[in-house]
Amino acid sequence: MTRRSLLALISAARFAAEADAAEKDKPVPKDKAVQKDAFYTLPADLPVPVDDGAAKHLAGTRVPAITLMSTAGRRVNLAEVALERTVVYCYPRTGAPGQPVPKGWDEIPGARGCTPESCSFRDHYQQLRNLKTQVFGLSTQTTEYQQEMVARLHLPFEVLSDADFAFTNALRLPTFDFEGVRLLKRLTLVLSDGKIEKVFYPVFPPDKHPEEVIAWLGRRQPSKK
Repeated sequence: MTRRSLLALISAARFAAEADAAEKDKPVPKDKAVQKDAFYTLPADLPVPVDDGAAKHLAGTRVPAITLMSTAGRRVNLAEVALERTVVYCYPRTGAPGQPVPKGWDEIPGARGCTPESCSFRDHYQQLRNLKTQVFGLSTQTTEYQQEMVARLHLPFEVLSDADFAFTNALRLPTFDFEGVRLLKRLTLVLSDGKIEKVFYPVFPPDKHPEEVIAWLGRRQPSKK
């Protein structure tokens, strides 16, 4: 290979790498759908969950010093983050790209909607931060599974994995079984001063839930004089 050919190959490789990096750095247009999977939409006839009392013991409970792995690759101590106002939205599980909605999933009240809920928290994230509130998602799926979801949905916050049910069992969070797998029921905890300040349960519809949380937080803000 001649020196000129070698330089041409190097230049072409460099150009391709730079073009690929530029494409990855492009912001996702707001009017462009990130996906087309069924998990991103909610059917109109979903059954509405009812309050079964499974979360009535949580309000006022001190947050246990349990550490969970986050999608940022760090361990998060829930008792420490609870010292500041923090929203932790707990959900059963998100679907995988290209996979159909499992048979019978939509018939479970409150089960469908984990991806729309996460996208809605993403879209309302800055409003929550403006209310001096940090946000975490939480499910019993593995960190690796969650990391793919966070990257695909462009979530600006971390998601915590309670795959060993340490946090779930310590607080006796409501769960259900689906196809032999134990999953969290959908609920949201607002943490503050080391305790659970507010519990949203049941949550429906999940894609509108962040607006409900923001409205509640707004009423808790000190009045301006």
